Amino acid sequence: MVLLNIINHMRENISKIILEKGYGEVNFVVEPSRSGFGDITCNVAFLLAQSLKKTPKEIAQEFVGAYDTSLSKEIDKVEAHQSGYLNFFLDAHSFNKAVLLESQKENYGNIDIGKNSKLIVEHTSVNPNKALHIGHLRNVVIGDAISRILSKVNYDVKVLNYIDDSGLQVADLIVGFKFGGFSETPLAGEKFADYCGDTVYVKTTAKYESDKELESRRREILKELEDPTSETAKFGKIITRKVLKDQLDTVWNLGASYDC
Repeated sequence: MVLLNIINHMRENISKIILEKGYGEVNFVVEPSRSGFGDITCNVAFLLAQSLKKTPKEIAQEFVGAYDTSLSKEIDKVEAHQSGYLNFFLDAHSFNKAVLLESQKENYGNIDIGKNSKLIVEHTSVNPNKALHIGHLRNVVIGDAISRILSKVNYDVKVLNYIDDSGLQVADLIVGFKFGGFSETPLAGEKFADYCGDTVYVKTTAKYESDKELESRRREILKELEDPTSETAKFGKIITRKVLKDQLDTVWNLGASYDC
């Protein structure tokens, strides 16, 4: 909100200069700039160059001379770049102070950008055959943060976690349990998701190269999973729900959530 207010002040100031100089209507842009070009930049000089028959840099210098930095104490200086852009530099102390003060308000960040329009954010969506690792958790954090930000600016956000419980990796677990000799119960103290991912899945898939019969079982299991009424699909559902419980426990501990 602080940065938005500063940008709005810049637009007002630049529009005032345009009006005073009688340049007519100009649809210029004020936006955050690339690194090395100040903090905020404006393209107004480029848009006026042809009609004024001057270089963008010359026009930018005119705006620098006319710009009233006193309108916003968060602006330290304004420069005309060699390319013709107007580059604004923020006063770090004043800007940071304004942000900190703003963040203490109860309605901090409440901007109606979304107008209550509907959005779906899907994240995590990890196959239910293993525990979540750090890469998955990175996606959980990013997805949850994006969802919260979108909700804050008044989007009607629904968060989805797609669970593929009939794919190849689930078939590998079933092969391991049914034909690979693995117990359906992990060792004491070991979480089921860890056991499935680190032991059953890894060791079962390692056997396919040397055991073609086991690999053939995999294809059979994968086909049977397509029929939700089959015993294979029912067993797969039991296994994947147990893995999913461990995955979701980790997600809940992070404070993230899903709508479905």
